[in-house]
Amino acid sequence: MLARISRHFRRRRMQRFARELGITAATRVLDIGGTPDCWALVPQAPRLTLLNTPRAKDDLAGAASWVAGDGRRLPFRDRAFDVVFSNSVIEHVGDAASQQAFAREVARVGRGYWVQTPNRWFPVEQHLLTPFIHWLPKSWQRPIVPRCNLWSLLVRVTPDRRQFYIEHYLSDVRLLSFGEVRALFPGARVIRERFCGMAKSLVAVKAPLP
Repeated sequence: MLARISRHFRRRRMQRFARELGITAATRVLDIGGTPDCWALVPQAPRLTLLNTPRAKDDLAGAASWVAGDGRRLPFRDRAFDVVFSNSVIEHVGDAASQQAFAREVARVGRGYWVQTPNRWFPVEQHLLTPFIHWLPKSWQRPIVPRCNLWSLLVRVTPDRRQFYIEHYLSDVRLLSFGEVRALFPGARVIRERFCGMAKSLVAVKAPLP
């Protein structure tokens, strides 16, 4: 059921992305942190390059073009792509300085961009699927999160994968507010994706420049 709900939201987001930015078969798109399955959800596949970490190589099987790299230091020239796409990645790159570097690189290599991230002020933490826990101080989260989160109950993973995911959440994930997204992408329009009337996710959108 969780997978069906997630796919519903992804399909709706991908269709809006394609519509808002006029994605066609000729559009050059860089997807930072993505995998090929997302691109089956758009009406027309673009000229796609995926960039991800080497650890994700198994998830990239079947991709026509992918590059191992870091979103904070993209190995591409300025304006190399019509659109840079990123879905729930910027909150994973580390501290505020790392997020600023990521945002600068997105704006540098893309003529336009679509950068989505969960809203810090949505009551359910979307990585741990747990209400309110992300609003606690980090010093409180460290003893609580490994013992009390719904993700561990709902998603079946190996113990080492669970340990890695929890440690990554505690050490690296930094959720953003509407104001922070707007400050990171000053040239963008920020869309609020709503669920039950509340802003579940935020998307910084800039149409490609001519």
